[in-house]
Amino acid sequence: MIAALLGIFDLLVQILIFIFIIQMVLSLLVAFNVVNTYNEFVRRLLFALDRLTEPLLRPIRRFMPDFGGLDFSPMVLIILAVIVRKLLAGLALQYGML
Repeated sequence: MIAALLGIFDLLVQILIFIFIIQMVLSLLVAFNVVNTYNEFVRRLLFALDRLTEPLLRPIRRFMPDFGGLDFSPMVLIILAVIVRKLLAGLALQYGML
């Protein structure tokens, strides 16, 4: 039972990592004018990604210094998510759940 819960949590963390990577790439494309924000689909996608990620990024942005136009908070959150995945995998191996 616990192994299944750990597997589900690991899958959710992996999906979260993919969402942050997509948001980072899309924000870079918008910043360099590769993607037009006047497109309705792009605007809705940016809005949806912002609504999904902003509650997790806001606490990190409070502690990070200002780097001008660069936002490193998604990268920090991805690194934290990978660390959590590794710790959970280590716990699962330690207790023989995998």
